[in-house]
Amino acid sequence: MIPRGAKYNTIDEYIAYFPVEIQTILKQVRETIKSVAPSAMEAISYGIPTFRLNGNLVHFAGYAHHIGFYPGGEGVEVFKDELTSYKTSRGTVQFPLDKPIPYELIKKITRYRVETNSVKAIK
Repeated sequence: MIPRGAKYNTIDEYIAYFPVEIQTILKQVRETIKSVAPSAMEAISYGIPTFRLNGNLVHFAGYAHHIGFYPGGEGVEVFKDELTSYKTSRGTVQFPLDKPIPYELIKKITRYRVETNSVKAIK
């Protein structure tokens, strides 16, 4: 896991701090997001991997027992019926590491965020 005070400036550097099995999941989450938001910019924001497209799009992070996915409050609310088997809070979803990661759901939520951010950018 990320040691206290660790320095990283890229998503690759962030992922490198994790055990190989979690690195594999984090890389797949990253690729899943990129597959529906190929023009999104990658960054580290709030100390975690971030994708930006017309503002913050989604964030994700690795933890000891789950992968955190952060599509914002609206992203969680719109998909609440599909997220009932996961721990959620305002803008946050926790995907436990002892269960399959729902990459298709991550894709669906990210696609929604791309659409809503695009609409906001037009206004």
